[in-house]
Amino acid sequence: MSADGPADGTDLDGPDLWGEVVGQDVAVARLRASVTDPVHAYLLVGPEGSGTREAARAFAADLLLDGADPATVASGRRQVGAEAHPALTVVERVGASIDRDQMDDVVRRAHMAPPVGDRQVIVLVDLHLAAQSPKLLKTLEEPPPSTVLVVLAEEIPPEMVTIASRCVVVEFDSVAQGAIAERLVSEGVDVEQARIAAAGAGGSMTQARLLANDPNAALRRDRWYSVPDRLDGTGTTAMALVDEVLAATDEVAAPLTERHDEELAAFDAQVDQLGARMAGPRNAMIARHKREQRRVRTADLLSGLATLVSRYRDALEDGAPADRFLAAADAVQELTDSLRFNPNVSLQLQALFVALPPLR
Repeated sequence: MSADGPADGTDLDGPDLWGEVVGQDVAVARLRASVTDPVHAYLLVGPEGSGTREAARAFAADLLLDGADPATVASGRRQVGAEAHPALTVVERVGASIDRDQMDDVVRRAHMAPPVGDRQVIVLVDLHLAAQSPKLLKTLEEPPPSTVLVVLAEEIPPEMVTIASRCVVVEFDSVAQGAIAERLVSEGVDVEQARIAAAGAGGSMTQARLLANDPNAALRRDRWYSVPDRLDGTGTTAMALVDEVLAATDEVAAPLTERHDEELAAFDAQVDQLGARMAGPRNAMIARHKREQRRVRTADLLSGLATLVSRYRDALEDGAPADRFLAAADAVQELTDSLRFNPNVSLQLQALFVALPPLR
């Protein structure tokens, strides 16, 4: 592989996909070292926004374009970056988890010949939420030589331990605040705004970018922080506060919508240039955009809940009874654990706000 080939990530006519992974030097080094002699399966484990998906795309590009000529590398990187390369399959849950039909399709695809070239990459997103993950075992135990599986998960639950043992596990940490702030500044964000966004992002680069472009980020944080001081134990007050924080959460997705529109326009322009029909990848991109919107809203809620708990922590340091902080932390943790699976966020927040101990 030449110095300006795929592993380098710096081709002048193609995107630097590895450069999209922030603050994960150890994980990136492990993956890039595997390109010349890959195994059949990799498990990338890390929280939302830690860069596992970006790393999966960069790794897939290197695997699929190893040894290709510069022109092919450039166009191939653009396709992989848009998750539209014919030899790249990205599988995401449609509902609460990856279902039986999706998993059957993964197993079937894994044993098919690559549609182009001599290798294909299958990326499975959120496998920790897959109800049918045991179906992968046979494929992992008898892997087809032309397929590389890249599995993404936020954690390794007990039912995934056997699957993890069949993969090379690469761990991703929450992105450090300093690394987030540095990247935001390099992208043109004001230093102070970058610091505020990094502090409120919970280690998620995705969330940090949204906060950095949101002039109301500090206002939203103050709104969540003030909730315990405005509670009075009544349902009426709880409902009013829920409406307030949810309205603010809706605003945070606006920059993402703009980015999605630009990405779709760029994809359509590439399709026009190539003269190809790519309705399937386009629909998949639109579906991915919808999932990302939901994830952003969920991430903003989680960030807000963490801010709410910090108000109780500050009150504890100022001499408030410890049982108030413990009760609040337990109630918020219970909601956090169920937030990804229960779509009725409004009712959940109302119940939480009624149950939380007021600080006034």
